[in-house]
Amino acid sequence: MTRTVLRWILAIFYFAAGAIHIAAPAPFLTIMPSWVPAPQAVVLWTGIAELLGAVGLAQAHSLPLRRAAAIGLALYAVCVFPANINHFALDMAKPGDGAGLTYHVPRMFVQPFLVWLALWTGGVIEWPWKPRTQ
Repeated sequence: MTRTVLRWILAIFYFAAGAIHIAAPAPFLTIMPSWVPAPQAVVLWTGIAELLGAVGLAQAHSLPLRRAAAIGLALYAVCVFPANINHFALDMAKPGDGAGLTYHVPRMFVQPFLVWLALWTGGVIEWPWKPRTQ
């Protein structure tokens, strides 16, 4: 029950994030590291990836599709981490420290949690609740 509820919450979160990436890309473009090629296309495709991942994660009757979406969303969260680090650095360099440490530090910890949450709610992993078998 808990896994299902969290899976739906995560799917809704990623669906909303994907829609925002596509409808209003400007904030995402400002935090994009300078070494990323074609930043507009990257923001568009990350939005599409979030939408597709959310739809796949929401699948109740297709475990292979749900697992594939979970893996995709976990990989997505890893891939966008440099943008979050860049945002942290850019924001803290602003006068007044931008959003400040109370925003950025928890966000740095949320990213690995999102990787785990996608994998767990998608049924890819059982850790830490199922004991390892030898």
